Amino acid sequence: MPSVSNSSEPRLQGDKVTHKRAVVSSFWHLPRNVYLLLLFTTGKGFQLSIAALTLNYYVHSLGYQPDFIGVFSAMPAVGACIAAVPTGMLVNRIGRKPVLLLTAFLTPLMLALCALMTSAPLLLVANLIQGLVSTAYWVTNLPLLSESTTQEQRVGVLALNSFLLLGIGALGNLLGGAIPEFVAGLLHASAGSTIPLRWGVFSAALFTFVFGLPLWLLQEPKGLDKATSREAANEQGNEVRDVQSERSSNWLFVKLLLPDLVFTMGEGAVVALIQLYFVLRFQLLPGTLGIIFTISGLAGGLFSLTAPLFVKRWSKLRLVTSVQYISAPLMVLIGFAPTLPLAITGEYARSFLRTLIEPVYAAFAMEQVSDRQRAILAGCYSVTWSIGFSIGPMIAGWLQSSVSLSASFVFGGFCLLLAPSLLLLFFGKKSTSMQQNIS
Repeated sequence: MPSVSNSSEPRLQGDKVTHKRAVVSSFWHLPRNVYLLLLFTTGKGFQLSIAALTLNYYVHSLGYQPDFIGVFSAMPAVGACIAAVPTGMLVNRIGRKPVLLLTAFLTPLMLALCALMTSAPLLLVANLIQGLVSTAYWVTNLPLLSESTTQEQRVGVLALNSFLLLGIGALGNLLGGAIPEFVAGLLHASAGSTIPLRWGVFSAALFTFVFGLPLWLLQEPKGLDKATSREAANEQGNEVRDVQSERSSNWLFVKLLLPDLVFTMGEGAVVALIQLYFVLRFQLLPGTLGIIFTISGLAGGLFSLTAPLFVKRWSKLRLVTSVQYISAPLMVLIGFAPTLPLAITGEYARSFLRTLIEPVYAAFAMEQVSDRQRAILAGCYSVTWSIGFSIGPMIAGWLQSSVSLSASFVFGGFCLLLAPSLLLLFFGKKSTSMQQNIS
């Protein structure tokens, strides 16, 4: 017995090392589509963060008041809600590459128009159309990345995509502040005046346009290869056969989208107002606030890269639901923290966990549906995001005004308890049966 165990242990350790090397080496030989999509995501991350910092400020410099700016800010979410499902259907009709190229060209065009407009109606229309055309990125990016990777690569690639979008993209906050300052120095004007801020919005548009040019080299996927199809079939098991045998997949979409809607409402109730909460609760100045959330975005993006390591130990469903359950008390902690360091610690922990499960849940959702359904599902997720980040902040604002500042965090925590419970209700039995079959 001792001789058997001694000889088997090195062999097992050698197998583990070989497996880890194979996983790492597989990321150096990804399809060209993946590299092109990740490059575009990097530009998209900079565009989002720069525009978030400068666009509303530009509108304010024109003399518009916060009530109008609030309506202006809601236009992209309204556009995404309108266009998400039709865009998914358009993708299935004409292909993903043409739609992605359209958004790479039209999004910066609409942003540039926003920077040139000064009248209220034109500003609203330009930002609404900007939201409409930007939806194509969210509808096509995840399906293309899912189809271009193997089961072993998928979570890692989606984690890298999340890191580039949220982590590297967070550096755009610093760049978005530096560009107006630079232009203001050249013009000997205030950085908060219209022209410097206009150039800040132009720079956001330029990032999307330049980083979108290589997408002309993108190859339209012909469908999943046989190996990927076998992997998907083995992973989904009886669920795939059940879905294929149904006349409609509406119920599957409901099971995937309802928990996400509840989760997004909870996130929206906290994330949309978290900066204002820190200002009102701890009287922070804008400079300090910017540093806190820049660090949070960059560090959270880096932490998302560890997602494949967690997936190796736990199933995707178990990881997602566990993190959501843990995040609920963290939200309450932030809302009732007596000191600033404790509130920052809770916010960083919540942000890190949120970015960790972002790619994991995306991979889980994309693997539940067929190749043809992925674009429509991604479009539906844009709808749940738009609704969640509309309803959640509205409820949170009412709670903070009518009850207390901390009440919105309690609501967010409740949503983060309900969402994983729904996921386990809908998919828990399937996950358990799959683990039993594997064992």
